[in-house]
Amino acid sequence: MTNQKKIAREVTLELEAGNAAMTDIGKMLGPAGINTRQLKLDYDAATAAQRGDVVPVVVTVFEDRTYALRLKTPPTAYLIRKTLGLARGAARPGTQSVAKLSRDQLREIAERKLPDLNTGDVEAAMRQVAGTARSMGVLVADE
Repeated sequence: MTNQKKIAREVTLELEAGNAAMTDIGKMLGPAGINTRQLKLDYDAATAAQRGDVVPVVVTVFEDRTYALRLKTPPTAYLIRKTLGLARGAARPGTQSVAKLSRDQLREIAERKLPDLNTGDVEAAMRQVAGTARSMGVLVADE
């Protein structure tokens, strides 16, 4: 016999690190019957070091109304915008460019995203990040 709890639902939320909005948590998890206030406190404590970033979290709610949090890395597009100081990407990415991402910046973002990507290779991760950057209208330096 296993002591594993039965999962009632699993929800991914993109919340601000260290300062999660109760409304976002309540909308998605209120019906699950868990203590949303405690979840906010747990999330804020776990992400305090990354305050100001958007840090997605996978909330697994069990049938006994307990929960488990699994933090992920910030979205690639968010990291690109933060690195370049952009408010948003280009309105028409194929024809407009809003900034240029250097090779060092690309590597830095790829290394941060590595735990959540489906590769262990930094070069492959850099290609994935470069693809996201191009889709936002950001030029990528070739060396």
